[in-house]
Amino acid sequence: MPRYLLTRSLHTVALVLGLLTVVFFLVRIMPGDPVELIVEPELGGEARELVRQRLGLDEPLLVQYGRWLASVARGDLGMSLRQQRPVVEVIADALPNTLLLTVSALLVELLVGIAVGVTGARYPDRWRSRSLNVGGLVLYSLPSFWLGLVAILVFARGLGWVPTGGMQAPDAAWLPAGARLLDTLHHLVLPMLVLGLGNFAVTARFTRTSLARVLASEWVLAARARGVPERRLVWRHGLRAAALPVVTWIGVNLPRLVGGAVAVEEVFAWPGLGRVAVQALLARDYPVIIATTAVVAVMVCVGSLVADLLARWADPRLRLDGAGPEVR
Repeated sequence: MPRYLLTRSLHTVALVLGLLTVVFFLVRIMPGDPVELIVEPELGGEARELVRQRLGLDEPLLVQYGRWLASVARGDLGMSLRQQRPVVEVIADALPNTLLLTVSALLVELLVGIAVGVTGARYPDRWRSRSLNVGGLVLYSLPSFWLGLVAILVFARGLGWVPTGGMQAPDAAWLPAGARLLDTLHHLVLPMLVLGLGNFAVTARFTRTSLARVLASEWVLAARARGVPERRLVWRHGLRAAALPVVTWIGVNLPRLVGGAVAVEEVFAWPGLGRVAVQALLARDYPVIIATTAVVAVMVCVGSLVADLLARWADPRLRLDGAGPEVR
């Protein structure tokens, strides 16, 4: 286990560094000049050149890349060109909000997907199971930003059940701690459901297929013959035996979930990493673009590692030995 974790960690560092190197050069060859978006329009060319020199944007790309590598090695992510404050502070303000949204959406996806998948495995020919499967596939095929806009029109503007956007009400700072928490949860409901329900169909399909195969196995038939209750057999024993494909899918699905959070955060004005990344891209804020990419890449790699460890827990036959898992 320690050797496997060390190997995965080294691979993660190399992967993230390679990705950030590509992003570093891509954002700098894109059309647009961040200086034009920072300085006042009435300033002359000499003043703009001074700003460009102060930011180090007048140097060759390789020199800029070398300076960036050195600063990253020191743990310095630089200053935001647009906000003029350390990038670490920008990320620290937005990351907890993104984690709150994505973890909540993942829980919704798992709870709904597993429930629908178990229903489909136990009652495959009932109209209710088929309707849930069709509804899940429809939601999965819809773009998250479009689904978010429709949800705002129906549930926020039409019915008035939830706020249209944001994370807190304008007067939330003056509310007691408990009321402020409830206000945040009230704002979280709609983006959480849009992001989570848009992805549950594949979780349901993996659960249904794997559990149906388990329920048809000989040891399940023997357990039924011994009088083991069906509910206990399905939820306690069968579901754990069928959990390996679902757990693996969680790691594969994490990039889609994080990517969907970017659109959902922008639609709902949720102050997370996705919205920060979009604003930084529009402003050509190079340090923030690279930092948000790094955080998302690390989240995806950590999610994949957690999925591997959960797979080992779900299936005792998997052993982490040496360079990776092997089946004994």
